[in-house]
Amino acid sequence: MERADQPASLPSLVYNGARRVLSGNWTGSSTVPSRTLYPHQWSWDSGFIAIGLRHLSPTRAQRELETLLAAQWADGRIPHIVFNPEVPLTAYFPSPDFWRSSTAGDKSGAPEHIETSGIVQPPIHAPAAWLVHTADPEASGRAGFLHRVYPRLLAWQRYLTECRDLGGRGLASIVHPWESGMDNSPCWDPPLARIEPAAAGSFQRADLDHGCPADRPTDLDYGRYVRLAERYRDQGYADDAGHPFAVEDPGVNALLIASEHALGDIAAAIGADPSDHQVRAEELTTALLKRLWSPEEGLFLCQDVITGTQVRERSAAGLLPLIVPGLPEDVAAALVRTLRGTHFGLGGTTRLVPSYDLTGHAFDPARYWRGPAWFNVNWLLERGLRRHGALDGADAIRTTALKAAVASGFAEYVDPFTGEARGTRDFSWTAALALDLLAEEAR
Repeated sequence: MERADQPASLPSLVYNGARRVLSGNWTGSSTVPSRTLYPHQWSWDSGFIAIGLRHLSPTRAQRELETLLAAQWADGRIPHIVFNPEVPLTAYFPSPDFWRSSTAGDKSGAPEHIETSGIVQPPIHAPAAWLVHTADPEASGRAGFLHRVYPRLLAWQRYLTECRDLGGRGLASIVHPWESGMDNSPCWDPPLARIEPAAAGSFQRADLDHGCPADRPTDLDYGRYVRLAERYRDQGYADDAGHPFAVEDPGVNALLIASEHALGDIAAAIGADPSDHQVRAEELTTALLKRLWSPEEGLFLCQDVITGTQVRERSAAGLLPLIVPGLPEDVAAALVRTLRGTHFGLGGTTRLVPSYDLTGHAFDPARYWRGPAWFNVNWLLERGLRRHGALDGADAIRTTALKAAVASGFAEYVDPFTGEARGTRDFSWTAALALDLLAEEAR
């Protein structure tokens, strides 16, 4: 314990600050990313939040995931937002009356009594469920946690590998930039350029009420996001009706592979056969390498399914396959070199890994997903570096992320050079993943 006349240590600042953020953002059944900017439950946020919550309360972490899974659609998709009916419609856009999930999505299996969005986010949920289980396996077993979530997680995985294999080559496609989790990445600029934006004045953004405009997407980008979402809604959220935007994203597919491995662990733990998951993980890894690996660039690139061309932009998503077990050694080594090189600057020019190429034409250290460093991306890369034996890089990310989380007030994201806070503060996954990194440091 710190003496009253001594400054608090970094571990205590991280632990107490993260606990405060997660307690303040807890609604009683789930955790909002932010009380102001994001007042509902978000899909991949809840996955990352559960990973950190397991260090405070495995039971609450289980509830976080099960609350999200209760809003799963009959076709298997886990929607990217689950709306809280007590939050005013004006607090967030697009709001439930825009998505109209229970009516527009009825043929795609949307729940009748829970309003959600109709798009999805990256599949972090199976790895999160496995980590939550391992925090207290005996209590998890008594509660039947894995037995309950496994069928839902399996249906989610099959939705992505079957309904979303729009390119027919074994990888999942996203049909909206928001589905990547990296909403405003420059990787989406080329495929978005063919989308006519929604008319100015046809919608009212709420994000600018709580965020600096210089940190947020432009009105032009937002208009295209709205147009895509409207079109998907108006075709009943059907995945066989054609899409003007369809992209194979390496970050999404890396998490898809990690999910098959996690589902194999879960299957074995509950007495089911894990072999199907092991085979699918190998098949997905082969497809990822064949479709998206670029030896010339030293990272994975997005593939525009509509045009059949690679998107020649370097994004942190192209580094996320480091988390994949069994990645060929030469590919992993190339990714580590790219991380440390001029494009991402780890260990040199940057404090944390930026979301986009430092030398790219669209780089902006402040604007949403166009350059700032995000804690969830760096957490994934820390695990990937550690998996492939690059312990010095993993240790550097861990130490810097812990300091940056506290110094920034647990910001949504930070300037990759200075660590200056960007976006909203008291952000839940920043707090949760700081807890997990702190626990890793203690081990």
